[in-house]
Amino acid sequence: FLFVVMMLDVDFAVLRAGFLKYLPIGATIGILLLVELIFIVGAWITAPDIVAQAPTPPASDVTNTEALGLILYTRYVYLFEAAGLILLVAMIGAIVLTLQHKRDVRRQSVAAQVGRTREMAVEVVEVESGRGLS
Repeated sequence: FLFVVMMLDVDFAVLRAGFLKYLPIGATIGILLLVELIFIVGAWITAPDIVAQAPTPPASDVTNTEALGLILYTRYVYLFEAAGLILLVAMIGAIVLTLQHKRDVRRQSVAAQVGRTREMAVEVVEVESGRGLS
């Protein structure tokens, strides 16, 4: 991961310039995720066996896929959600790191092309006889 970040050539001065603009939104999301994680860990510490006490069907009536789903979504639900949260943050981070627009790359502006008029598109230049454009 560090190698990929080093290869991206990120301009950190530009990133720091808009930091305060998005700080309230980021802090709100961070606090919300922290509260959710505290609830998950708190429930796991205070009553670790409450999920395991759920009634389970006989082994002959359950296929392997169903058994795996029952284990993942009952006994290991907190770890499963934490792993999903980590993967979500990693995916968003990868998208943010790769969606950098370079200044020197020429891009097509469809709105400018559609919105132009004839006067903007064609310029008539009168040139004296025997002289070129200068």
